[in-house]
Amino acid sequence: MKYDYIIVGAGSAGCVLATRLTEDPNKSVLLLEAGPDYPDFEGYPDDLKFGYDQTASAINAPHNWSWYGTATPEQGPMPVPRGRVVGGSSAINGQVFLRGVPEDYDNWASWGNDEWAFIKTLPYFRKAETDTDIKDDFHGSEGPIPVRRHKPETWLPAQTAFRAACISAGYPEDPDMNNPDSGGVGPIPMNNPNGVRMSTALTYLNPVRNRLNLTVRSSVTAHKIIVESGKAVGVAAESGGENFTVQGEQIIVSSGGIASPQLLLLSGIGPKEHLSDMGIAIVQESPGVGQNLRDHPNVRVPVKVRDDFPMDPQAPRTQLAVRYTAEGSKDRNDMQILQSSFSSPMGGDPLEGEGIRFTVMLELAEGAGELTLTNADPYTQPNLNYRFMESAWDRERMREGVRICLDLLQHEKYQEFALEPITPTPTDLVSDESLDQWLLENVTTTHHISGTCKMGPNTDPMAVVDQYCHVYGIDNLRVVDVSVLPDCVRANTNCTTIMIAERVSDWINNNEH
Repeated sequence: MKYDYIIVGAGSAGCVLATRLTEDPNKSVLLLEAGPDYPDFEGYPDDLKFGYDQTASAINAPHNWSWYGTATPEQGPMPVPRGRVVGGSSAINGQVFLRGVPEDYDNWASWGNDEWAFIKTLPYFRKAETDTDIKDDFHGSEGPIPVRRHKPETWLPAQTAFRAACISAGYPEDPDMNNPDSGGVGPIPMNNPNGVRMSTALTYLNPVRNRLNLTVRSSVTAHKIIVESGKAVGVAAESGGENFTVQGEQIIVSSGGIASPQLLLLSGIGPKEHLSDMGIAIVQESPGVGQNLRDHPNVRVPVKVRDDFPMDPQAPRTQLAVRYTAEGSKDRNDMQILQSSFSSPMGGDPLEGEGIRFTVMLELAEGAGELTLTNADPYTQPNLNYRFMESAWDRERMREGVRICLDLLQHEKYQEFALEPITPTPTDLVSDESLDQWLLENVTTTHHISGTCKMGPNTDPMAVVDQYCHVYGIDNLRVVDVSVLPDCVRANTNCTTIMIAERVSDWINNNEH
């Protein structure tokens, strides 16, 4: 049989696309996923279901590709978790449902992608969500994803101290981080009511599984896109040890920031020289595939606490964050600091004596990395070189962020339970140069890899897709996921990925673009 649409990857974007495209009963959709599928909530594994302290548990579970990358030459391999299950990384993530700032999307428009100006994306952010706290023109009330914030009466002592220290330092209160003009300290919008991680599998896909025009096939590994005479016509894949070819009128790659460029490269779409080195026949030269690897670099400042620091195994790790603009920056809210409370070992390998941890995130890094194939085997993970902290401007902003954390720690509320930072040490803080060395040895990923199949106008030689997500040079092939971002948004990327899938689904269903 020949499907109208084959979607490769049932993650944050793929589940949305499958749900929306099958709203037309005359269109058939095949949704392929390499990982397992759990169609019934009762049989849904706990590591995917519960989101409070279980992020690290989910990351360490079998529902993870367990890839590794290089943050800097000063470090060893860096774990890079990605979801390997229907729901993708939305099924193992930290459940932050943050949109970024309007300037992110208006920047895209200024770079030749005018369909992605903030005013055009807002309806799709609203379409995706039901915000249970805030009812206004900026928030949705009928979407699949429930969004809430931790109420003040539920804030843990460490979170209350964090807020008090931020207010004392001059940061404004921010009750709604998804308001376009917001900034400062406040509760993080989250998609985990009652601690349940509401992935796109639970919220989008499960309610429509009864549709006869929707076929979901799990445990299927795509090997390559089949291209004939410049047109995508199908997918070569493996399932249960057997190789298959499935045919489709339209092929949509939604495999994420790592697997989407990997699949294009395996299909002969990418930089000419690299494909030749891998022994892969060149189908379409596209020098930007795997380049422009964007993420949010972060460093952690762990803090020792008193022995009587309250530990509640069922408590959330993070409730509040502060977003601010770095000194001398022209980009609003280019930094974020959050503070985690380690209420159980599932919080992820705390150091001895550690009770809280500040995380400093660079929300708009200047530097970018690259993804390349290791070989032509689809089961071999690609090389991920993040190239963090190569930019002097990135290092300067991160140094400032670390020093802000240490200043916040001096607030009287912290004196009630905090002792001293474990790292950086006084020796690390002697000079900018010593702190830079500490940054190079400790910086890591915030798991927001994006940009590796970036969108752009045809005048940009590094653009892989146009603004409608069509792959340049190949008919009937789209990439629709976080990899098409021209730059990382100033927020966790899950919300933006869902918005993109909603918008492209509308174009397809309305026979536009």
